[in-house]
Amino acid sequence: GVGWTPTNAMISCFDGIAKGPFGSLGDLVLIPDPAAALELDLGDRVERLMLSDIHELDGAPWGMCTRLMLKAAIARLEQVAGLSVTATFEHEFQLKGGTAAPGEAFGYQAFAAHRSLGEAVMGALSAAGMETDSFLREFGPDQFEVTVGPRDALRAADEAVFLREIVRLVAKAHGEEATFSPIQSPTGVGNGVHVHMSLRDRTGTPVTWDSNGPGELSAVASAFVAGILRDMPALVALTAPSDISYLRLTPHRWSAAYNNLGFHDREAAVRICPVTGKSPDVIARQYNFEYRAADAAASPHLVLAALIHAGCHGIEDGLTAPRPTGEDLSLLSAPELAARGVERLPKTLVAALDRFVSSRRVCGWFPIGFADVYRAHKLGELAELDGKDTAARCAAYAAVY
Repeated sequence: GVGWTPTNAMISCFDGIAKGPFGSLGDLVLIPDPAAALELDLGDRVERLMLSDIHELDGAPWGMCTRLMLKAAIARLEQVAGLSVTATFEHEFQLKGGTAAPGEAFGYQAFAAHRSLGEAVMGALSAAGMETDSFLREFGPDQFEVTVGPRDALRAADEAVFLREIVRLVAKAHGEEATFSPIQSPTGVGNGVHVHMSLRDRTGTPVTWDSNGPGELSAVASAFVAGILRDMPALVALTAPSDISYLRLTPHRWSAAYNNLGFHDREAAVRICPVTGKSPDVIARQYNFEYRAADAAASPHLVLAALIHAGCHGIEDGLTAPRPTGEDLSLLSAPELAARGVERLPKTLVAALDRFVSSRRVCGWFPIGFADVYRAHKLGELAELDGKDTAARCAAYAAVY
């Protein structure tokens, strides 16, 4: 493997080192996973990447490794319910320097202007072994969406990491700079990462759909989703972990502002997605739900680990998903929201971190000490933004992501 040090976990996205428990002491080793390798031919050069797990020098897992956290969550779901998660990450990104012009939103001309980039991105994803799904022009200035096919949970998170690097590399080769930043300007549209999930039993049979269930969710899928919704106010600290993530998580942005379940509703935090099949077998294979309060400031492995743990706890506690909402929740009072079992998500990262570290249930899913280390890391990141106005903060994240 490759030498590593615990303090590296405290390096923020802006390259500052937050105050943490590690200091100058300790050594770790990155152990590469040959199953998580990527080779990308860019014409003038070949890029080779491989993901690793972080271990102690004696080979023991290191508690702060997010990829190992996902492996632990996957094992828990298998033990609790004999189930596995199939997932994919739906990414939105923008080309920096793009300007809005009338008629460009979802338009062909705006798409055609970057056709060579789209073809190169999809070709590179395919060459990397991913199942290409779609590349489309989105609503915002020079904004695009790229999706790949579903995989088992670990591979889906690995591919999310690779997809972001591929898009950045290919864009640079085309004279462009891509950013997955949650939002580029205070008044602009956001870039989300929607996490699609479905459940399968040990035989690989889909078990998410039941035509008679609430929102057509099976009993076990209902419990899984209910677990996510119950702890979502704490989960967003992990899934929307930047200062500017909370500019996007506001009503009427087609993102998520409440911990609600929706049926084909793009304002819902967890959305039951449409299917195109008619036969029960096809519907069962297609049926999935998406978690919409995530963005590319988050680790894909940590996002899926948190969601799977929340779903496991929902199954263990025998929860049932609430009835899908269908109204504008921003018009309801707090008592009206409470009557529906819904609450407004935290409006800042600090508020989200407070919900996270105060939840014994959520913190208990992760290794001892992780919650404090994570909070310290994020507070260090926020400290590096001191003195910057909102526009400058957006620009800082756009430069990084």
